[in-house]
Amino acid sequence: MIKPLGDRVLIELVELEATTASGIVLPDSAKEQPQEGKVVAVGKDAQEEIQVDDRVIYSKFAGTEVEYDGVEYLILGKDDILATID
Repeated sequence: MIKPLGDRVLIELVELEATTASGIVLPDSAKEQPQEGKVVAVGKDAQEEIQVDDRVIYSKFAGTEVEYDGVEYLILGKDDILATID
């Protein structure tokens, strides 16, 4: 398992819908980079504000993408997290 250090947070990326509300199917090249994810692990210095299983919105070009066991993750600093989703 990946364990983030310091104020880093490990996020599992949320897959965006492949079709629009009107039913148009979007090719992969037309999809935007997701800005929403689920927190999988939290570094020691970020645990006061962010918890595992939180759904968050983060800055558009933040973090480092990592693939581990076939799953896409993003490692980013807690300052790149803009909001949590209830």
